Amino acid sequence: MILAKNIHKYYNDLHVLKGVNLNIQAGEIVSIVGASGAGKTTLLQILGTLDQPSKKDSFTFKINGTDVANLSERGLAKFRNEEIGFIFQFHQLLPEFTAMENVCLPAFIKKTPKAQAEKRATELLDFLGLKNRYHHKPNELSGGEQQRVAVARALINNPKILFADEPSGNLDSESAENLHQLFFKLRDEFGQTFVIVTHNSDLANMADRKLTMVDGQIVSN
Repeated sequence: MILAKNIHKYYNDLHVLKGVNLNIQAGEIVSIVGASGAGKTTLLQILGTLDQPSKKDSFTFKINGTDVANLSERGLAKFRNEEIGFIFQFHQLLPEFTAMENVCLPAFIKKTPKAQAEKRATELLDFLGLKNRYHHKPNELSGGEQQRVAVARALINNPKILFADEPSGNLDSESAENLHQLFFKLRDEFGQTFVIVTHNSDLANMADRKLTMVDGQIVSN
């Protein structure tokens, strides 16, 4: 599902990623752990196509057989919208939109007809226990509910891979546990692959594999 070889990232003279090699299979839940500054979020952003590896070192980067490095900017945006879902620590919901509208946004970007997008959004919100929250705006939802809306938004286009950056870092312990269990339920129900950066040891240890990053490299898996 994800094949990455010799991934480097420089910010001016700062060498953040130092030749990362990674192979993630379809349907795996993989956690990435490590101290702050180890390069976890930078790696996640590159794997999620939000950033690019530095090109002065030769590298390989494929997602589901697609050579991502060779896509045009427009092609990459289309690929990201259709193949990848993102779940962030702070939800990134648009405050002026309802739960339903927030969930539908990626589908509308994909040019999915409104009725079809809302049907899929309804199915996801129901699945995630938000049947009575369709028309609530983010400030009318609890932190756990907001995060589940964000999960529904990530799933709306049926992506092959979901990337999560500290997804439970802003939740209370009960909501965090519920979210962690949800990831495994989603994998079992829909077959998605998950790559999760987390400081939560419970979530990290639940994963099929736990990768540890130290100083810009993966040192164990």
